[in-house]
This record gives sequence, C-alpha cells and structure tokens, in this order.
Amino acid sequence: MKMKNLIKTCSVLLIACMVVSCEEDFLDKDFLDAPAKSSLDESTIFSTVDLATGAVDGILEPMGQTNSYRGRWIPYYGFNTDVEYNYSSGDEGSDADLVYYDAKPNNSRMNTDNNAWAMMYQGIERANIVIRGLRNYGNPEPGTDFGQLLGAALTYRAIYYADLLKTWGDVPARFEPITTETLYLPKTSRDTIYKRLISDLGEAETLVAWPNETPATSTVERINKAFVKGFRARLAMVASGYQQYPDGIRRSNDPDLSVQKMYKLALDECRSVINSGKAHLEPSFRTFWKKYNREDLNAGGEALWEIPFASGRGRVLFSFAVRHRSVDQFTGQPRGGTAGPTSTVFYDFDQTDTRREVTCVPYQWGTAVEGIAQQELTAIDTWYFGKYRYEWMDRYVTSTNDDGVNYLYMRYAEVLLTAAEAANELEGPAAAAPYLKQIRRRAFPSDQQAEKVDSYVDGLSSKDAMFNAIVKEYKFEYTGEMDRKMDLIRWNLLKTKLDEEKEKLTNLENRTGEYANVPTTLYYKYAEDGVSLEIYGLNRGETGNPGPEFSAYPWDQSLEEMINTLYKPGVNPNERQFWPIWQVFIDASNGKLVNDYGY
Repeated sequence: MKMKNLIKTCSVLLIACMVVSCEEDFLDKDFLDAPAKSSLDESTIFSTVDLATGAVDGILEPMGQTNSYRGRWIPYYGFNTDVEYNYSSGDEGSDADLVYYDAKPNNSRMNTDNNAWAMMYQGIERANIVIRGLRNYGNPEPGTDFGQLLGAALTYRAIYYADLLKTWGDVPARFEPITTETLYLPKTSRDTIYKRLISDLGEAETLVAWPNETPATSTVERINKAFVKGFRARLAMVASGYQQYPDGIRRSNDPDLSVQKMYKLALDECRSVINSGKAHLEPSFRTFWKKYNREDLNAGGEALWEIPFASGRGRVLFSFAVRHRSVDQFTGQPRGGTAGPTSTVFYDFDQTDTRREVTCVPYQWGTAVEGIAQQELTAIDTWYFGKYRYEWMDRYVTSTNDDGVNYLYMRYAEVLLTAAEAANELEGPAAAAPYLKQIRRRAFPSDQQAEKVDSYVDGLSSKDAMFNAIVKEYKFEYTGEMDRKMDLIRWNLLKTKLDEEKEKLTNLENRTGEYANVPTTLYYKYAEDGVSLEIYGLNRGETGNPGPEFSAYPWDQSLEEMINTLYKPGVNPNERQFWPIWQVFIDASNGKLVNDYGY
C-alpha cells in the first residue's frame, strides 16, 4: 500500500495505536494525568512492527488537515521574494498581509485554533509519544525495523520544528509527551532547539537506511539516510545564518552554532550523500518535473523526501500550477495560478538555460470549448510556475479543491548547492566549483557547457564571486519552490534583494538598463495540435513581425502593482521575517506566550 493511502486511513490506525491528537492549549488536565484508555497498551504497540509503523505514519496525519500544511502553510509561507510573487498581494486583506510582510496576530485566514501552529504541535506530540514507546519497547538498533521507525519519528519531529522555527522564530520546545506540568510553556531560544534537532538527526541517520537499501526506503514518501543527512545540513546552515532575533538581525551567539562548526557539519553531510551514489540529479530538469507531476515515487533519484498527500488532500497544484480557467482535457479542477515568478525572472535566465521554459510560463489554459482548452497569453505581470502542471499528471483531478500531489520537501540539487556554499566558505572557490558545475551542467545543452559551465565557474576566482554566483544559482534552480525566503534571510539579503527586484521591475517596465532590449510586443500562433502556442518575441531582441500567420499581442503592461506590493509600502521586511503567533494561541497560553518583533 502506498503511503498516500496509509495517511488517508491513519485515523483508524491512530485509534488502534493510541497516538492521541493533543493540542497543547486545549487539553483537560485530568485527561493528562489519567491512564490512557486503549485496547492496546504501549508495550504491545511499540513491540509490534506493524502497529508501530501505523503509529509512525500517524505522525504526519496533521499535515493533511485543512488549516495545516495542506491549506494554510504551503499556499502562503515563503512569499514574497525577489523571484516569487503571490497574486493576493495586490488585494488588501488577510491573504495579502501574509505574503507581503504585514501579517497580524488576528489574521482572519490564520487565527483559528486548528491552524498550522496547532497541527505542527499535534504532530510533535504524536512523535513524542512514538519516540518514547519505541525507545522503551522496540529495541531500536541500526539495521532493524524498529531502528528505521525511530529514525523516521525523530526526523518527522525535526521537520515540524524546523518549519515552526522558520515561520515563527522562537517557539515552545516540547521533546516529551505533555503532562500537567508542561501544559503551558514559554518560548525557548531557537538556538537550543536547533542544537537538539541537529543532534536528533545525527542519531536518526545512524538508524535509517539509504534509498532503496531496504523495502522501507524504496519510496520518496519514506525517510531515508540521504534525506536525513541533507536535512541536517540544511538546518546547520540555517542555524548558523542570519535571522531576526528579538534584539535584532544577527547570527547566533552560541559557539556551538558558529559558521565554522555548522558549515563543516553541513559539508561533511553533503559529501557523504554525494559520495554514497544513492541519490543523483535527474539528467533532464524538464524530465524531473514531469516525473514529479506524474507522481513517480521511486526513491534513489533527485527527490529525497516528499510530504505524502492522499489523492483527496493537498493543494500544491491547486495553488501553484499553470492556471486552468475551466474544466478541460487535462483537469476537472479549474485552478492553479495563485502565484508565479516575478516578471524579471524569465529575462534573467540565460536564453540557452533549459530551466527557463520549465520554470516560467507566460500563458494560461483558457475556457474550454467542448471540453478542449487552448493556451492563452497572459500579461508581462502574470507568469506561472511551470514546475507544476495538471497537463503533466497521469491522473485526472476531479476534486473541488485538492489535487493530492505530494509536496516536494527536499531534492538532491540542494545537497550540491549546500556543498558548494559550505566548501567555498571553508576551503575556497576551487573546492566549491565541482558542485556548482554539476548543477549548471544539467541546465545547459552540451554545446554550451564549455562556456556556460566550465569557463563560467572557473572564472569565479574569489570567495565573494563564488558566493554571489551560488546565490544566483539558487534563483535559477529553485524559483517556484518557495525556499528562497529562508535562504535570503540566512544570507542577510532579504530586504536587499527585494529592493533590487523593485528596481529591476521598474527597469523592465520602462525597458531601461538590463531590460532595454526586452520586446514590447509578442507574436503568436497555434501549433499543429491546435492548443499549444508558438510564441515569438519572448527572447531579448526578438522584434519585428515574424510573419502573417502570427498575431500581435501587447507585452508592455504596467508592473506598478507588483513593484508596490512585493512588500507593503512602509513595512521593513527585515523586521517582519516571521509571522506572529496567532492571537488564539496567545490567549490560550495562560500568559506564557508573547509576540516579539513589534507585533
């Protein structure tokens, strides 16, 4: 059975496995002190592989809840950046506040007691119960089923905490099941939590198998050693990076989280994954994203781990796919298009970079006629993420508001880019070059690689030049995956890059500076299939009519709305790196929780 189906049915498993749904601020104290009522006790559950597996799977179930990752965190967290723009930014209100750095504690979209904050802690509580049970009754050792399960539980808990930390900053730390004494807790320094997570993942990586080493690691919906090591490297880079603390933007003052120590840990972990040969880049960027949309779940390739959504849950394509205006030949769900690349991204790519057309799409699928829709040009201020496409799916989605496509949490490209960044800092640009070359070699055709890969990377002779190239490469590799905000924060480049993007958008609108040769008119016709567009004028310098079979289309719309709402006028995004804790949780915390950062 695929884990997608396991997650869908895990409420039944949870009853059998006694993994309770605890929300920290809404529990009865007598319940906490009472013996657990269940037909099975922990000694039976966590000494029986099948039952313990059900309990571990249940840790992820809160992610699929409506107001959790599914419908609140994934669609809104990570906006806006210098490469990603959420189209709700142009409409004043709760959704705009979330994405253009003006979220308020009473945000009407988020201020509910079953929001992502509560669901993340519910997942943490389940993990805490499972971890305790496995340690007490499962004899979890490397190479055993119970060892794999404990490693997975430790990793799931770390995922929840990592997402809490990057969304809210300092948060309460719970690493044991809730008791009456721990029902209400204040926030804990994120430094303390990061150190615990890095330690836990260090244990987890000794317990779980490499991709495809065992049946338990044959799918990207299960935890494997390559993901744990890559995830541990990510947390090391974030923990040692810049971020907003209550006393300002800075790196951690904890010597255990120094750049030297954390970058060394990250580099070691990434090199371990790279040298293992157990994961790799898909040879074609386009092929990788087609496989993702087709829901190819085989482990051992580029995808390291995906949040598993059942076919009736999850809103990745519903939110981010190329827009479909009606039910058509590709989807029974007319959605997508809530966000897209900023208008400059397409023009910042090298024209021969194969990632460009995959990442940036200038069309939507129009209203279907007799069930068949055609591509229609949008406007220069409305691009879509081409990484997410209903037309690349094998399934025909009919759900009203869920597509069931997994959320891609980490892929192998990040391991290479992290290795490049850490190696550059510790050992210099020559040590970083091989990793950056791997990324770019996949991006460019073979006849371009001598210039665009080897000469380009070899010319990055200083640490600063290599670092700036890595920052740019993340942009070209990751636009549309909503990781950019986290990276800009840790590089201390959030406001800098947002302001640069506002200036670039202004130049694009006026066709000045680096965008002086971007055409103001596109020309299009339909291909032989009758639905796909052939477009002339997207490339720089493509001016003039290509022929009478083409129709002209204006490409000079105003970019003022995007310029003015990349972040809210009057707001400093560096002072709004995190969302506030929602008021419902502040009010229910018995005075223990407060908001920082001027909220």
